[in-house]
Amino acid sequence: MAQKQAVLAVLLFLPINLVETHNRVSVEAGHEAVLSCPKISKVDLLLVTWKMNCSTCCVLSYRRDKNEINRNNCSERITWKYSPDSDPALRIYPVNLQDEGNYTCQIASVEGNFDCFFSLTVIVPPTVTLTHDTSRVAVCQATAGKPPADISWIPASNHSSEEEFHHPNGTVTRVSYFGWTNSSLPSVTCLVTHPAMNQTLDLDLRYTSQMLLYILIGAAAGVIAVTGVTLCLIFRCRACWLDKRARRSVTQTNTCKFPSSCVRRLQPPEFPERIYENDSPRSVYICLQQCKQK
Repeated sequence: MAQKQAVLAVLLFLPINLVETHNRVSVEAGHEAVLSCPKISKVDLLLVTWKMNCSTCCVLSYRRDKNEINRNNCSERITWKYSPDSDPALRIYPVNLQDEGNYTCQIASVEGNFDCFFSLTVIVPPTVTLTHDTSRVAVCQATAGKPPADISWIPASNHSSEEEFHHPNGTVTRVSYFGWTNSSLPSVTCLVTHPAMNQTLDLDLRYTSQMLLYILIGAAAGVIAVTGVTLCLIFRCRACWLDKRARRSVTQTNTCKFPSSCVRRLQPPEFPERIYENDSPRSVYICLQQCKQK
């Protein structure tokens, strides 16, 4: 009887062991993430704390006895989903890639301590495109997805290949190539599978082949036209240059330019004024009469 009472006394004063739960949550970027802790009676609740597992991350807590909420390094996107004294669920909206990580909900109550661990994964749907190039290759691309998207072709082909590119923010771009050079298929389908979406795109190979032919013909015609215009301009410029050169040579032939050293200017003779000193009009008249008589 004494042993039984001793065991009961130990059980009464022994603190309740820590209860732990682990959960995984996946949310698409831009949507709402809700992380739920076990609901504790309002009377029994003492303290609830949410924190992300890093030294500079958000810490959100509620103390019931003082009805006090504390926020440390928490943005407006992170808050309580409901009233923390009734349901201490954490709400993140809108979710982005920086929110991905591990979260811990710690509850202290008169019934004991509870720790709930959450691993939050942010999913990013890719942007899907289906194009073709001039070498008759279909290109199906799933851009910036997280996790990487899976790409397959219908019908399946042994001539398809794939490559991927990793981006600094954790997203991945996958590109798949499907060649139909020696194929008579009327069309091909690209199937993209991702946790956030499934998408199919079709490509009409017959229309694509005709378009490629038209493009090649148009390109060849463009090259010929440009070449012809260029040659015409070259010939026209050369003809103008030859015409100007011929006119210049004719002008130089008809115009004789003598050097200034060869030009001699004739000066009128200078007569001294003394030759007119003995000039007499009468003697001139007599001289004229004698000439008439002769």
